[in-house]
Amino acid sequence: MTIKFKTAISNVNAGDEVVRGENLKNLIVAKTFTEVIFLILRGVMPTSEEVQMLNAVLVSMIDHGPGVSSALTARVVQSAGNDLHTGVAAGMLALGGNRHGGALGGAAKFFQENFETQDLPGLLKNLKDKKIRVPGYGHKVLAHDNRTDVLFGVAKETGFFGKYSEFANTVHEEINKIASKKLPLNMDGANAAILSDMGFDWRLITGFFLIGRTPGLVAQVYEEMQSGEGIRRLEESEIEYLGS
Repeated sequence: MTIKFKTAISNVNAGDEVVRGENLKNLIVAKTFTEVIFLILRGVMPTSEEVQMLNAVLVSMIDHGPGVSSALTARVVQSAGNDLHTGVAAGMLALGGNRHGGALGGAAKFFQENFETQDLPGLLKNLKDKKIRVPGYGHKVLAHDNRTDVLFGVAKETGFFGKYSEFANTVHEEINKIASKKLPLNMDGANAAILSDMGFDWRLITGFFLIGRTPGLVAQVYEEMQSGEGIRRLEESEIEYLGS
């Protein structure tokens, strides 16, 4: 059985490659990677402000050290003697959960579905009572996420500090009125609000984290390949047996 796809993304018939209606040869010589990322996801060429904003978003995501779950996973997998692409793929599979990476899409979903709520304090209290965390707030290490300040600064400069960014800050204020400890509006929350203000559907927004973090994973895996450390594993002293 032949499987057929209908797509508006790209066409490579007769070697004349087209991406969203734009000739790939022209894109290669005339456009940046950020511009073409916007084109392939949105279907139109971006404005200069959209390029500046999206570039800032992607740069903010590029890496956050070897200790986060995606980079740690990637390095452990490579240390077992796997190729670069295997380690990177393993790191990618560690992204997107509600504790790492997936907070971006989760926060965007929360903002887009609730920004018109008439009772934000009540909504947040109800979620707290149910022990449901609002994505985009809190951080394992940071008490204040300076990346958020920089990103919102660029958003204001480019005109993308809109209703969702305002709502994200309002949620931040309200959530800290009832939180047991002070929670920062983290980079995921800021980027989720900004990308929402840029008009992206929350279902797509997690994809930006995959795009932005991939170079960091490549770098982490390559460094592990060069390290000569050998296979990474826990020492027996670090393992507590709970069986009988």
